[in-house]
Amino acid sequence: MGRFQILQTALLFIPGMLFGCHVLIQNFIAVVPEHHCRLQNQTSAKSPFLGDGRDRDLLQVSIPMDKSGKPETCLRFTEPQWQFLNPNGTEQASLDTEDCLDGWVYDKSVFSSSIVIEWDLVCERKSLASAAQAIFVGGQQAGNVILGILSDRFGRRTVLLWSSLMAMISGMCEAFAPTFVVYVLFRFLTGVAAAGIHLTRNCLTLEWTPPDKRIHVITCNVSAFPLGVILLSGLAYLVREWRWLQFSTSVSFGISLLLALYVDRTANTLSSQALPESARWLITHNKLQAAVKTLQKVAWINGQKEQGSNLTPEVVMSHIQEDLTTVKQKDSLRDLFQTPDMLKMTLCVMFGWFATAFSVYGMSFDLQKYGFSIYLVQVLFELIDFPTRLLGAISMSYLGNRFTFIFCAVFSGCLIIVVIFVPQDMPYLRLTFSVLGKGLLGALFLCLHLYTLELYPTEIRQRGMSVGLFSARIGSLLSTLFLIIGNHIPMLQPLLFGIVPILSTIGVFFLIETHGLPLLETIQETENRMKRAQSRTGNASEDVQERPALLSPEMPEAESTV
Repeated sequence: MGRFQILQTALLFIPGMLFGCHVLIQNFIAVVPEHHCRLQNQTSAKSPFLGDGRDRDLLQVSIPMDKSGKPETCLRFTEPQWQFLNPNGTEQASLDTEDCLDGWVYDKSVFSSSIVIEWDLVCERKSLASAAQAIFVGGQQAGNVILGILSDRFGRRTVLLWSSLMAMISGMCEAFAPTFVVYVLFRFLTGVAAAGIHLTRNCLTLEWTPPDKRIHVITCNVSAFPLGVILLSGLAYLVREWRWLQFSTSVSFGISLLLALYVDRTANTLSSQALPESARWLITHNKLQAAVKTLQKVAWINGQKEQGSNLTPEVVMSHIQEDLTTVKQKDSLRDLFQTPDMLKMTLCVMFGWFATAFSVYGMSFDLQKYGFSIYLVQVLFELIDFPTRLLGAISMSYLGNRFTFIFCAVFSGCLIIVVIFVPQDMPYLRLTFSVLGKGLLGALFLCLHLYTLELYPTEIRQRGMSVGLFSARIGSLLSTLFLIIGNHIPMLQPLLFGIVPILSTIGVFFLIETHGLPLLETIQETENRMKRAQSRTGNASEDVQERPALLSPEMPEAESTV
């Protein structure tokens, strides 16, 4: 791998880590501690939590107990039931109860602060915490569509930098939100920015990577998410105040901006030595001069200055003249659905993203149900991604994208369903199956990232990725709904989270294998590849030499390093 690929991957690793932090940060800032109604004589804002054994008698006469012997979280007696303290008493107790009219008190021994504690998002308001996460996902939905189109029109690097700036500002505003409404408003904007970062960093990386290095680079790129969440778990363990946790993760986006930008003092403009615009995007938008300068800069970074100096607009034009005449100038999502082949491919890709996100986020948004420390569970859920994604990368390298997708989807679905049949008194075994199932879903995400980017041509690649991620956000939105329903039907969650990925394998049979093939530039080339694949055996492996290289044939060294 050339020095440029290594440097670019390292620079884009940081926003990938921060993206993971913002997606799952609500597991820590919206945690629900143990709580009970504030007693009638507890009017102070610092009323003690009595559920830890202190003043047990006072708790017993004031709060009803549930079946497990813990105080009810949403009810209190209308009057103290002092007769409960007399074991030999025969007086009938008045069991009249009422809602928590004076608010709640919380156990702050583990979590000193959260949005649930600050804004009392419990009992009849408990759905608001899930609504905040749903609004964040809704922001990602909007960002996938809007910023995906803007990225195809104005460039990957431009949208990446502006999205990072927007994520930093909106995330910091979340930390200082005075009310819940203001909080969710900026949470939505953070979701928009996070989607832009996720879209552009993956696309920018792929379009600078030669075919034989794609799996390695994408694997490294996708691994940024679990590593970021692991670091978030450690930070959340140290910083128990939710506002400071939110602020520290948001201001970190400034680091990625400072690393990505380089000040060209001679021209007094902002440019980037290690993070240039995609040459493929520049070429398909008739910016040949800028593309040549970018390719020369990359060749210089890779130590191929002499080969890069031989590049001219005429040399590049001679290889892509036909493509420039077929590239459409108007951006439209209709390009993804305009022909039967493109429609079939897009629908299959959308279903794969939907199913994977539905199960992954459904399992990741509710860590407290496992009965262990959420810090431990979160770390386990992310650590498992490293070995499973490594195995997924090896499988894609030798067995192809289609086989890897089918294996990971079926095996993960079966592991998740098996949890239904594990007894409740075996929590370690239930957690083990859940962790393994989630890990294979992480490998499935890796496969989808690479597969989607390889299926679509350059002129609509970002929009193709956008609709895939749009489907993923729909899946994550629905998963939050089923988490609420699952509180009443516990079996429903693992059943659906296991079946849906298995069903997604149906769509893979309608897609061609793209492993080892060059990236295409135009929709017409993609149509031709699909037609050739259909006329043979459904595999496009014979198309490796179907289009010329962007760099001239007499410069193989520059081509391999750039």
